[in-house]
Amino acid sequence: MLAAGEPLPAERRLAEQMGVTRHRLRLALEVLRSSGEVPRPGARREASPLRGDALVRSTNALEVIELRMILEPALVRLAAVRATPLDILRIQKAATTPPGVSRGAGDLAFHKQLAEATRNTLVADFYALLRRVGSDSRLHVNSSTPVCINRIEQRDREHKAIADAIADRDPDRAEAAMRAHLVSVQNQIVARLTPGAAVLPASMTQAG
Repeated sequence: MLAAGEPLPAERRLAEQMGVTRHRLRLALEVLRSSGEVPRPGARREASPLRGDALVRSTNALEVIELRMILEPALVRLAAVRATPLDILRIQKAATTPPGVSRGAGDLAFHKQLAEATRNTLVADFYALLRRVGSDSRLHVNSSTPVCINRIEQRDREHKAIADAIADRDPDRAEAAMRAHLVSVQNQIVARLTPGAAVLPASMTQAG
């Protein structure tokens, strides 16, 4: 019905054209978006390359993780309340790094699923921009030691704790698990920048 690249009509109009309820239409659209046949709302909007480049030049890895620590605990609270059953299945699947997938790609896939599960397009778009900035090679903090397989397993356990809390519709637990996870990430960054520096204690992972 649509030419390649042509945007979808408004839901109300499309439901009338198809002769179905808007609820049934949304279920069908979700299936098509899951298979990649229809883009998610906002998926075609790309951040300005110039603006993204300017952000990279003006920030650093510590600032990125600090902003993540402000944003993501609130993000998972929304996800715990708003995530659909399909969102929850995707989050639980992404919590474990698949064989052959790089550590960075596995981490990004999980966190982007969380952002999408908020059902807030602006949140998902803003988070995608933040991670694009954070993943820029100019902000990478190289480690003098190779990534330990135990660290990947630990990261997956942290992800699973977040996923389980969202599946249980427990925003407080989801927030606490996210804070603990991000403190762990922050400690890794600090350790790479200043070997021997004191790490943030686990007690600091709780809100307030």
